[in-house]
Amino acid sequence: MIKSMTGFGRCQGTCAGATVTIEVRSVNHRFLETSIRLPKSMGRLEEVFKKSVQRHCARGRVDLTVVLQGGQGTGRLPQLDENLAKHYHQALRTLQRTLKLKGSIDIALMAGFRDVIVLSDQATDDPKLIKFVERLGAKAVLDMVTMRKKEGGLLAEDMLGRLACLRTCKTAIANRATSVAQEAFDRMKRRVEKLIGDVVPDLPRLNQELAIYADRCDITEELVRLDAHMIQFEKAVQHSEPVGKTLDFLLQEMGREVNTIGSKANDAVVAAEVVRMKAELERVREQVQNVE
Repeated sequence: MIKSMTGFGRCQGTCAGATVTIEVRSVNHRFLETSIRLPKSMGRLEEVFKKSVQRHCARGRVDLTVVLQGGQGTGRLPQLDENLAKHYHQALRTLQRTLKLKGSIDIALMAGFRDVIVLSDQATDDPKLIKFVERLGAKAVLDMVTMRKKEGGLLAEDMLGRLACLRTCKTAIANRATSVAQEAFDRMKRRVEKLIGDVVPDLPRLNQELAIYADRCDITEELVRLDAHMIQFEKAVQHSEPVGKTLDFLLQEMGREVNTIGSKANDAVVAAEVVRMKAELERVREQVQNVE
């Protein structure tokens, strides 16, 4: 069964005194776009998580976020930039001599300058914690995929229901199509007879031209193609591999056939069914935009 591009997965666990929370969100996108947000101390896992997402998703924008709290070796530590501090000190000494200022340059003043002391993430060197986060992330991705599959099943159910409505309309049009061409022939013949009266200069040629005109109103070919597209659409919905682009293409072709039927038939009954079909196709198109 098809999969949706919308999903959510969340896992939380504790290891080595640290609480790990991982969330994975997926929304619609033309292609697969992955965004991984990790603590700097776990930057090595970015490629691991990207590959995990790529194994299970073909389309959609997927955001994976890892939040790490507590634990030894997972916090932030102050870092001193000695070279920058020396430059600050030298600049202050030069300023003091130039302006002949009094006073001392103390530690409190030096520590207050920007970027002399900064907080930086401490690299995580606990292999047990790294493996734990990796496993937790894989589970969160699977939870997101499970939700995508579940929603995909609901989308398929809705689209197949609307496809049944389209078939009902198509059957009504097909029943009417047998009379459309003949009625077009008779209607045009009456108009011609009204214009030229009882004198017909070339009756065989007139009937030939009327037959050509009536044939232009025949919609049998469009109905056959429409039926073929609906069969392909129904089969594609049953597939487990990504078929979103295929479904979108089939919808475009179905819409083209429906428009042609409406313009060729020139019949009130057919026109009413065409309006219903267009409305259903638009609803299906909105659903297909969410299919992987």
